[in-house]
Amino acid sequence: MTVSKRFLETKETPKRATKFFAFERYKNLFAYGEYIPQPIVLTLAGLFSGLTEAVIINPFEVVKVKLQAERDNIKGQKSTVATAREIFKEHGFGRKGLNKGLTSTLGRHGIFNMIYFSLYHNVKNTFPETEDKVLDFLKKFTVGFISGVLGSCTNIPFDVAKSRIQGPQPVPGEIKYQKCFQSIHLIYKEEGFFALYKGLVPKVLRLGPGAAIMMIVYEHVFDWLKKFI
Repeated sequence: MTVSKRFLETKETPKRATKFFAFERYKNLFAYGEYIPQPIVLTLAGLFSGLTEAVIINPFEVVKVKLQAERDNIKGQKSTVATAREIFKEHGFGRKGLNKGLTSTLGRHGIFNMIYFSLYHNVKNTFPETEDKVLDFLKKFTVGFISGVLGSCTNIPFDVAKSRIQGPQPVPGEIKYQKCFQSIHLIYKEEGFFALYKGLVPKVLRLGPGAAIMMIVYEHVFDWLKKFI
């Protein structure tokens, strides 16, 4: 297993933990005083949890993309820490360094979490309560799957822009993809509308069922913790 693959796997746990922890905190914050309707509370909590997640994980994304781009020297590939140090030493922590592509990451995670959490909780609550565990599971899985698919379909232009900004540039020494919306406009202008949706099918196949399972597991763990802690 290469360094980039190991790094990709180890960062997923804190990433998911940040997503759900931030969502619960923002949900309590926006619900305080009951001034805001519950559907809007869930939407705002989802949006801000995504923005928080993006700020935290973006430096890791920059390192991950750099490691994945080094295909020609896998055996001599530097470690994750060494790669991060190299990026920081050369470009710092700003938009050319460890925070390169931050706006795109904010758009990707903010939009996905906003749709994912809002749609899941709002739609799930419209179904009548049932004691049939199989039916309850299927209901939650279906809503979670649809939420993940719609979130993926909506945020993918930001994902494509992020990959172009953080990945290797087409011409060495020339930075073609610099900023989020500049990159989206450039891709649309040069390659057409559907270029902004490259990779949508594998992304949906991964995040559709993944989002459903993740939400069901989270709810069961959260309910268990409320009972015993």
